[in-house]
Amino acid sequence: MTNEPLTGLYVMDPARFDDVYGTAERTAIESHLTIKQPLCAAADLSADTLAEVDVLVTGWGAPRLTAELLDSAPRLALVLYAAGSVRPLVTEESWARGVRIASAGSLIADKVADFALSQILYALKHGWRYVLTARRARTAAVRRGELGTAGAVGLVSLGATGRATARLLTRHGVRVLAHDPYVSDADARALGVEPTTLDAVFAQSDVVSLHAPLLDDTRAMVNARLLRSMRPDATLVNTARGGLVDESALVTVLGERSDLFAVLDVTDPEPPHPGSPLFELDNVVVTPHLAGSLGPERRLLGRAMAEDLARYVAGRPLRHEVAAASMEHAA
Repeated sequence: MTNEPLTGLYVMDPARFDDVYGTAERTAIESHLTIKQPLCAAADLSADTLAEVDVLVTGWGAPRLTAELLDSAPRLALVLYAAGSVRPLVTEESWARGVRIASAGSLIADKVADFALSQILYALKHGWRYVLTARRARTAAVRRGELGTAGAVGLVSLGATGRATARLLTRHGVRVLAHDPYVSDADARALGVEPTTLDAVFAQSDVVSLHAPLLDDTRAMVNARLLRSMRPDATLVNTARGGLVDESALVTVLGERSDLFAVLDVTDPEPPHPGSPLFELDNVVVTPHLAGSLGPERRLLGRAMAEDLARYVAGRPLRHEVAAASMEHAA
């Protein structure tokens, strides 16, 4: 892009920095950027720190690109964001000033899809139910007539994670239904899924897997009516956002229907309060937000950002660029 040397700054949660940007990733980045200052947290940024910065290299704990920050960083042209949703990062002002954003969200989406697939297939064979039943009874559970991959899976949303999950499921021969009001029926069918309504996803699926972003119109969208409409022995899997589910309604319906099951990798609040009824129900499993990139897996995110920096310097299209137009319905 330019022959002029670029100045960069690492700014993110220091506790996660080494997970994301290891020695190899930093070496690749610093082959294109001059890093004049040590890693800092967003709260420690100042006008002097930002004055000569062309590229922010960041991830979890990134600063929000407010007008005040941008005024202090007149040269800022690119932000490399080795994390997921850019909603905490970008602003109308950052888009207006033409600051480009590269995000590792698609890589995280693939990891979430892998985890969702594992839980969906396990749910189709009632794996968690047998584990918990055997533990309570202190004897082996008796197998019954599971559908396995002959069952139906419903996906709520076909964003990056929903699409990745759909691609994985179609390899297993599972019937996949999906609801996303912003995806055309033709695009849904091209993914190998059957487009349908939200009501039909809940009423016709043996496993419902949530992948929607948490927006004003999706908060608590999974309500008591939808939960009560689920098929006998159906399972709800949530690897998206806890706020998509009306938790009090979920607790009530799971209490009413012992045949239903829930696998919750996310909750609202997260983690649940000690003594939450979620821990008292026999038909729910809560995992501590395992679906995304964990520990050393996060180096893939830093590597992707280093690769996009090389493309930026060479004047080539970025693989992981986020456009303002994609934000309205994105996670």
